[in-house]
Amino acid sequence: MSRESEREPLINDNPQLQTYYRSLESRIGYRLLLGGTRHFGFYENDTWWPFPLSKSLRGMEDKLAASLDLSPGSCVLDAGCGVGHVAIHLAKNHGFKIHGIDVVEHHLVKAKRNIARSGLTESQVAVRKMDYHHLEPLGSQTFDGIYTMETFVHATDPEVVLAGFFNALRPGGHVSLFEYDHEFSDGSTGVLAHSMRKINEIAAMPTNSLSRPGVFQRMLEDAGFTNVVVRDYSENIKPMTRLFYLIAYIPFLVATFLGLEHYFINTVAGVESYRGRKHWRYLAISATKPGAAMETAKDR
Repeated sequence: MSRESEREPLINDNPQLQTYYRSLESRIGYRLLLGGTRHFGFYENDTWWPFPLSKSLRGMEDKLAASLDLSPGSCVLDAGCGVGHVAIHLAKNHGFKIHGIDVVEHHLVKAKRNIARSGLTESQVAVRKMDYHHLEPLGSQTFDGIYTMETFVHATDPEVVLAGFFNALRPGGHVSLFEYDHEFSDGSTGVLAHSMRKINEIAAMPTNSLSRPGVFQRMLEDAGFTNVVVRDYSENIKPMTRLFYLIAYIPFLVATFLGLEHYFINTVAGVESYRGRKHWRYLAISATKPGAAMETAKDR
C-alpha cells in the first residue's frame, strides 16, 4: 500500500451528513424497505403494483449503466457508493470495474461485507473512504465513467465536484448523475416549499436547494462537459413514491403533531415528495468529456 493511500483522506466538514446517515430512522428505514439500497426504483409507465422492490431497484441501476454507455471492462468511479449495491450490480451484470468512494464509515464497512459476499474480487469492485470534493489522490484521466446515484445532492460545493469529475475522466469519458431538481426558488412560500427546505437542511442536501430546472446542465457545461442529455424518470418512480406516502402518512401525522420532524425526516420526505410530485423531477443526466472517442456499448 502506498503512503498516499495510508493518509487520512481530506473530507469536507459536513457533520449534518454524518448525523443523517447515522440516525436510527435512516439506518432502519433503508434496511427494512430497500434492503440497504439508497435510491429510487424504476418502473415502466402506468405500473401500480410496486413489488418486488428489488426488481425496480436493479432496473434503475440498469438505466444508470445504459446512460454511462460504456463497454465491459471500463473503469468507473461510484461517487458515493453507500453499502455497495449499485457497484456490485454494475460489476456483475455490466462488467464494469468499479472504484467506490464514500465518507460514511458504516457504509464502507457494509459495502466491503456485501462485496465479499457477492463473490466479486477487489479488481472488480473496491471501495475506500474518500470525499468526492477531493479526488486528487486518484489522479487525472483515470476513469472511463463516473456516476452519482442520488448522492450529488449532498455536495457542499457542486462546481468543485464536477471539476474533479472532469479531471478524473479520460477524454471521451462519460458522467451520469441520477438526481432531483425542483421549481422552488429561495423565496418560495407555502407548506411544500417550507418542507423542502427543512428536508434539504436535515438530510444534508445543499445542492438540492440549488437544483432548479436547467441548473445541472449549466453546471456540467461550465465544467467543460458536452453532449448533455437530460432524461426525466419522474413517472417511472411514482409507484415507489406512492408506496412511501402510504407507509409514512400516519407516522408523519404523529411526528408533525409532536414537532419531531427532525428525528423523522425520511418520514416527512416520504409524504411531502408524493404530495409535491408536480413540483420536482427525478432526472438522469449524462454528459461527455470532450476528446478522443471511446468505444461505447453502441459500438460493440
